[in-house]
Amino acid sequence: MSTDYTADEMMSIAAARALGDGMSCFVGIGLPSKAANLARRTHAPNLTLIYESGCLGAKPSRLPLSIGDGELADTADAVVSVPEVFNYWLQPGRIDVGFLGAAQLDKFGNINTTVIGSDYHDPKVRLPGAGGAPEIAASCGEVFIVLRQSPRAFVEKVDFVTSFGHGAGKGDREKLGLPGRGPTLVVTDLGLMRPDPETAELTLTELHPGVDLDQAVKATGWKLKVAADLKTTPVPTAEELTILRELEKASA
Repeated sequence: MSTDYTADEMMSIAAARALGDGMSCFVGIGLPSKAANLARRTHAPNLTLIYESGCLGAKPSRLPLSIGDGELADTADAVVSVPEVFNYWLQPGRIDVGFLGAAQLDKFGNINTTVIGSDYHDPKVRLPGAGGAPEIAASCGEVFIVLRQSPRAFVEKVDFVTSFGHGAGKGDREKLGLPGRGPTLVVTDLGLMRPDPETAELTLTELHPGVDLDQAVKATGWKLKVAADLKTTPVPTAEELTILRELEKASA
């Protein structure tokens, strides 16, 4: 184990550990791609990476620069059209887990990547938008969200629901007929959150090493629930850090 690592490295490693061998994973660019490729090089060699561009079973030798990076197509088991990715693979529930980021996240795992402010037509900030995220949130078997924790990002109620999490609580997904389980894990730079089994409200279940509870509470824009058996995330191993840094170096 090592004590010489950054908060972002801890996030990437914690997210990678959540991916199981043999899973299929809908991957975005950035930290989710870093986590998925790290998992495939460590404990989950049979993890199937699926990118929105239509690359199925990609095995990139470096971190892709975008979903259109030729490295993904060159190393994929198959390349299909974008409509096929969504209509055949994603919407029927054939993908185990989807990775999503957010600009805002609320206590029930609803995601905003559309606008900041109460007026959609005249917002304070207009964000990049939805892309394929709403369908990923609706149809993947489960969703992992990766986001740096702050009161600005972790809000009581999102300004706009771009991607549906658990709505206003447990049962709301079922009312809408959404097939996936929704957010089951939120990975931050401070710890891990999971939905309460009774209410679906995000609950702090793990703190990363060196982070105290008060720090996590202050970085959350709602009254954060804390698990009775709050755990400490295991520190990164030397192998995890070495492989992660090799990936980053190869992509520089």
